[in-house]
Amino acid sequence: MSVIFLSGPIGAGKTAVAKALLPLLPAPLSYIEGDTFWSFIRKGGDGGLRENFPVLVRSMTAAAVPFARSGFRVLIDFSIPPTFVDTARKILKEVPFEFVLLRPSLEVCAKRAASRAEGAITDYEMLRNFYARFEEGSVAPICDDTADPASLAHRIAEGLELGHFRVR
Repeated sequence: MSVIFLSGPIGAGKTAVAKALLPLLPAPLSYIEGDTFWSFIRKGGDGGLRENFPVLVRSMTAAAVPFARSGFRVLIDFSIPPTFVDTARKILKEVPFEFVLLRPSLEVCAKRAASRAEGAITDYEMLRNFYARFEEGSVAPICDDTADPASLAHRIAEGLELGHFRVR
């Protein structure tokens, strides 16, 4: 059917929004929580996060293809920079996709990342350059520092229904 990328910088609220969005989307539906893919790398070698990150993004995108071709709508929840759209197009081929970009302010992302119960990031300064990658590309972001996950999920569900996030 199609793939929905729910993306944004670390601390954007992707997973909270995804959990609120899933009940609003019709069946059949598959959910790929991208952070799960980090566990697939047991020994990353000398490349580290920077070199392994593109492998993860390509892998989770490729994992969505059989679901989409079998009639599922697939929601991928991960920090995928908008510049990945061209690569996604090559991997997905004929599978249509949407790209939803959550991009609250840097300050809000830093505060949320620091307050996580698990995997808190107390020094967001090191991620400032990563945040900047979500300001690149041609994808129109949702920049809202105050909306709760449920209201964002409703806004996204409506936008998906209207084709606002469709990548052509």
